[in-house]
Amino acid sequence: MAASGMATTTPAERERRVAEAIHSGEMEGLHVSAAGQADAQEYVAGSIDSDELVARARARHGLD
Repeated sequence: MAASGMATTTPAERERRVAEAIHSGEMEGLHVSAAGQADAQEYVAGSIDSDELVARARARHGLD
């Protein structure tokens, strides 16, 4: 597993973190796209780590 700590987090913990992040964004008036939600579900499932999740979001929004 990657050094991001995914190996030490449970799917429930990753799901909680995603829900909190989405809620925080919504409170600021932001919306998570379908692609962003799909990436988040891959993170929750353990298919990707948090570094990959962030990299995909940055690439999607032209931040790299």
